[in-house]
Amino acid sequence: MNRFYSNGKLLITGEYAVLDGALALAVPTRYGQSLEIISSSENTLAWKSLDYQDQNWFEAQFALSDFKVLHTTNPSVAITLQELLKASREQNPEFLNQGEGYIATSKLGFPNDWGLGSSSTLINNLAQWAKVDAYALLWKAFGGSGYDIACAQHNNPICYRKKQPKPEVSEMDFKPSFADRLYFVHLNQKQNSKAAIANYSQKTFDKEKFINTVDDITTQILQSETIETFRESLESHESLLAEVLQVRTVKQRLFQDYPNTLKSLGAWGGDFILAVGDATTPKYFESKGYKTVIPYAEMVRKD
Repeated sequence: MNRFYSNGKLLITGEYAVLDGALALAVPTRYGQSLEIISSSENTLAWKSLDYQDQNWFEAQFALSDFKVLHTTNPSVAITLQELLKASREQNPEFLNQGEGYIATSKLGFPNDWGLGSSSTLINNLAQWAKVDAYALLWKAFGGSGYDIACAQHNNPICYRKKQPKPEVSEMDFKPSFADRLYFVHLNQKQNSKAAIANYSQKTFDKEKFINTVDDITTQILQSETIETFRESLESHESLLAEVLQVRTVKQRLFQDYPNTLKSLGAWGGDFILAVGDATTPKYFESKGYKTVIPYAEMVRKD
């Protein structure tokens, strides 16, 4: 049996700007996705996907010759997986081309609507199995910046800059002394990243100035020694993105009475936000109907 594992991800700085080459700070999460492979006597690939509660949410069987879908419980998911399998074989013609059948079981370690990278962790696991470049696989199938693949592969916070053909990735010793005052709050909905990216790409603004400003803020956040300077940098970032995207901040939209700093993470409008607070923070969000509030140390992976 072969077993592969990839970390989930959260983008702390550089949302949207990372697509255009800005320096971004991202963290791998303690939640991820695994992929287990065992040999089979049948000359097919039988695929099963389990959710974080071990419930089977997807099955498919593929012919090994051309990855034709023989049967499936979800045709649209099967087609996406088929495209990834084909792209993997394009990179490595030997992949699943030895006449031996396999059973693959993929298991999520977090709810699918959390937005921690159900696709990127799958792609990175598949790339490990197929012995191919995960970034190339992602960019061919979905596009995006690739920071999520970097988080899947690294067990510490990273600085990331998108470059072709290989991005620049550096592990960072980022665990602020005030980490016990940081919380990740789920907004009870999953954002459509493709739609959010499309909306961003249509905006007209000084992109070079935008990227340089995000670079500076990311550096300031990495160098923050006090909670005050950290908050100031987060708020500068939030204001900058609100101006570029021409939308209100998450605090303006949902939490105007929150007494501290809030920052959107990733595609604005869903998934997780970062909250600066104290021991009373979880109760505040729970009283508003947001039950998933995770302390920094429980969310962020750091080896």
